[in-house]
Amino acid sequence: MKALAKLIVVTGAGGGIGGELVLTLLSRGARVAAIDLREDSLAGIQSQAGEHAGNLSIHACDIGDREAVTALPAAIAAAHGQEVDGLINCAGIIQPFVRVNDLTYDAIDRVMRVNFYGTLYMTKTFLPGLLTRPEAHIVNVSSMGGFLPVPGQSIYGASKAAVKLMTEGLYAELLDTSVRVSVVFPGATKTDITKNSDVSTPGDAAASEAKYKMLSAAGAAKIIVDGMEANKPQIFTGSDSRMMNKLYRLSPVYATKLIAKQMKSLLK
Repeated sequence: MKALAKLIVVTGAGGGIGGELVLTLLSRGARVAAIDLREDSLAGIQSQAGEHAGNLSIHACDIGDREAVTALPAAIAAAHGQEVDGLINCAGIIQPFVRVNDLTYDAIDRVMRVNFYGTLYMTKTFLPGLLTRPEAHIVNVSSMGGFLPVPGQSIYGASKAAVKLMTEGLYAELLDTSVRVSVVFPGATKTDITKNSDVSTPGDAAASEAKYKMLSAAGAAKIIVDGMEANKPQIFTGSDSRMMNKLYRLSPVYATKLIAKQMKSLLK
């Protein structure tokens, strides 16, 4: 589905990949409804929209609150004077960098509520309307951690694996409709997800990140929008994501041990 003249909803739109998705879509002639928990972050994206600001509406919403999500379609339609054509579920948080044994139930509930239930609530709420459109698209952002186990992010990975399988099931269910579906697997990307998740950065994280080339949020957003416009069922952003997908399929045990070795310094 081409972005031009379409109304597309983006969650996690206050910054990172989500914010860049908003700006990329606007530059391609789309109208955008930007959703984020933080009103100040949305205002920041609005200020960056420049000449395209008239095609942007901002909506502060906790996507883990089902009641709040159900009010969004009417508010967005009223703001733009047209129905929604696309949905990109990009909002997500990580867990503290600890093993499952040391993770609190509150932290587990929070990650699942945002990453899985937030994506589910948005999808369920907007799907009936999308099915009435001549063409429409749902893009759900999973993670490289959604197909590859990452020690210290096991529950985050579980939430993203749930997004992966739900999205792939949705793709199959909607094959005979006007709604296309894509799942995204970002690799290492330069964002503020750690800070925005209220998670402290492990002591060796900066040194570890310096060893690897990370994709910019703008680069990831371009790949995602290109993939949506090409109706790709799976979108990999970053060479690390593509490589680890192949490696994990070829040798799951080797790939798991490789990631475990890389994460060892971050887990005390």
